[in-house]
Amino acid sequence: MTPRSPQLQICIDECLNCYQACLGMAMSHCLEQGGPHVDPAHFRLMMACSESCRTAAHFMLIGVPHHQHICADCASICRQCADSCDALDGMDECAAACRRCADACERIAG
Repeated sequence: MTPRSPQLQICIDECLNCYQACLGMAMSHCLEQGGPHVDPAHFRLMMACSESCRTAAHFMLIGVPHHQHICADCASICRQCADSCDALDGMDECAAACRRCADACERIAG
């Protein structure tokens, strides 16, 4: 196995952390809170964010050069998700995970 650069490994880790945070918060906190937490636009954005993070991590793990494009899109979605989470109570952990992932993905995307 070819060793990954530390920067790439950090990005993989941040993507997987964000995937877990968004999916976990959506399926627990948001569904339990209801109201604006399950507003279709917010909830769909959380699902899109979690899936884009999972996909970005997958592309980096399989080692295809397309990961740079995926990471650029992932960073954009993560920033939108963080902003959406900022507007709701109890979503600080998710917003922070999204921003860390966006920062890492932007470094990889170049």
